[in-house]
Amino acid sequence: AGSKLREVFDKINNLLSGKPVQIEGQAVSVTQHPQGLEFVCYKLAEKFVRHGEGEVSFHHDSAFPIAVVLSGIWELHPRVGDIFLAHLHKKCPYSVPYYPARKEGTSMEEYQRILGYEVHDSKVEEQDHFLKRMSGMIRLYAAIIQLRWPYGNKQGAHPHGLSYGWRWLAQMLNLEPLADVTAMLLLDFLEVCGNALMKQYGIQFWKTMFFIQKFYIPRIEAVTSSGQMGCLSRLKNFVQKCLQAQEIPLPKGILTPSFWRT
Repeated sequence: AGSKLREVFDKINNLLSGKPVQIEGQAVSVTQHPQGLEFVCYKLAEKFVRHGEGEVSFHHDSAFPIAVVLSGIWELHPRVGDIFLAHLHKKCPYSVPYYPARKEGTSMEEYQRILGYEVHDSKVEEQDHFLKRMSGMIRLYAAIIQLRWPYGNKQGAHPHGLSYGWRWLAQMLNLEPLADVTAMLLLDFLEVCGNALMKQYGIQFWKTMFFIQKFYIPRIEAVTSSGQMGCLSRLKNFVQKCLQAQEIPLPKGILTPSFWRT
């Protein structure tokens, strides 16, 4: 509900603003410790990224309520946004976007971690689980760049708006694709903020979609084995349908004005 989100936002904003906040029956304030504010910014940013790799990866629609709160907090408390990006880029280098190369002397285990895999007791997480987490984080990022907190000050620019999404897409298409990962990330990104990018960039956006269909998808196909075609097929269908209709559908779960009356 919209009213519930406002409660969550107000509580986080009050805490970061140095006001006492009731947590489990006791008043807590960042002013109680010299590093209190820095600690809260760090843990809060970390928590938002965890929401991406956890909740959003399982429930795609949840990207929007989480993103709109973070967008508003980022506007008022830029430090949280900076630390959020640092956590996000470390957990999901594809959000930069960046495909880390293995450096000399780096163990395979360490390299897997740099790529974003979870490694416990030398056991690397399964590919499906890894892809699901990366998908959740990219979806959250794609939701943040297009959403503003509706009760904020509309005079200033979005702290990390659509221009960053446009840049991400351009940089992504300049990278050599990876099997599995690239097709999934592009599809997630376009499903979540393709509509917003279309409205903002018009003809330039459609040129990019044509480039993806004509030149980039064949490059993904060239590195994809027959057993990894699922996501690539979905990306192909999505791009083809959008180009035919000259329209990108609104993402499922986007917050409508009526949501804020609940």
